[in-house]
Amino acid sequence: MSLSERVRLFAPRVGALLLAGALTGGCDRTSGNVVRIGVAGSFSDPIGLPMQQAAELAAEEINADGGVNGQRLELVLRDDYSDPDSAVFVAGDLYNSGVSAVVGHLFSGMTLAAAPVYNGGDDPVVAISPSSSSPEVSGAGDYTFRICPSDLAHGTALAHWVRDRLHLRRGAVLYLNDEYGRGIRQTFVTEYTRLGGVLQAVYPYLGERPDVGPYLDRLAKGDAPEFIVVAGNRSEAEEIIGQARKRGLTMPVLGGDGLEGIQEAGALAEGVYLSSPYFPSIPSAPNRRFVEAFRRKYPSAGMPNQPAAAAYDAVYLLRDVIAKVGGGRAAVRGALASVGSVAPPHEGVTGTVAFDGNGDVPNQSVYIGLVRSGAVEVVNGATAPRSTE
Repeated sequence: MSLSERVRLFAPRVGALLLAGALTGGCDRTSGNVVRIGVAGSFSDPIGLPMQQAAELAAEEINADGGVNGQRLELVLRDDYSDPDSAVFVAGDLYNSGVSAVVGHLFSGMTLAAAPVYNGGDDPVVAISPSSSSPEVSGAGDYTFRICPSDLAHGTALAHWVRDRLHLRRGAVLYLNDEYGRGIRQTFVTEYTRLGGVLQAVYPYLGERPDVGPYLDRLAKGDAPEFIVVAGNRSEAEEIIGQARKRGLTMPVLGGDGLEGIQEAGALAEGVYLSSPYFPSIPSAPNRRFVEAFRRKYPSAGMPNQPAAAAYDAVYLLRDVIAKVGGGRAAVRGALASVGSVAPPHEGVTGTVAFDGNGDVPNQSVYIGLVRSGAVEVVNGATAPRSTE
């Protein structure tokens, strides 16, 4: 889920963490009738817990179906507590634990902090993030993959939705002044104006509860915009919508995947559009089966989110790869890199997984959802079109 977080990145010291791992060599880690895969994320975070649950569901299903070529799949779970320093130590622990690959981390800050560990030493290990959407992840290393589009895809998708489907001609953008907000702002503004749209204002803000009253006062005067894009996170969007409604600004509000969960805000969120690479209401057969299985296993957990769906896909993808080439880390990396090019793409809950040379999935869909009656519905079951430029 893709997902936004404002975690300060730093350059971790990884030499000591890799010392023991450098001695392990390129052995096949499927010995002892067990295949081990690491799962690393912020499981103590409400967004991250479904990731752990979905990975465990996938492993349970795989083992019930005979495992990986008859070998039992075992998950090695590690919580990074949404802390870059913890993510580095988790990565070092998993690096030295004998896992064939890692599913993780949840947030981009943790993925980028841990990437030098996974990519280092004499026996690097693949890490597939389900939801780290920062553009910087593309350059994190040859052993870093992800199953979600970059943040930059959301602005483009929203721009096409506004112009091609809603046919709105003029609007305004309020953006969180960090990497995530600026990324969505940049791509939305570029694509929307290319499509002939006019932006009356593009305003930055800071903080979880920003005071954007002066901006909204200007928008309320004269020819009000037909829509507002909030390029930020749920808490900020709720605050901005509340301030806008008090000023009589009732036009549609749109945002990226940072608005995940906004439907829980009740009437305030009614009519909000948000983009995401996954919604539990996607009407595909694989997704329906996944959602039903998730709800059966975790009846009190609510609906699965994007990190859950992508973690589920990642575990099954690794099952297929290891069954084909064994558990050696270099072999796993080579087989993963070929998915969607030399080898067929993986058809999963989140759609078609096909990696490019950076370990990204550039052709994965970005869906547009609409909040109705406290739930998010995929609008017309359709994906927003991509730019051809």
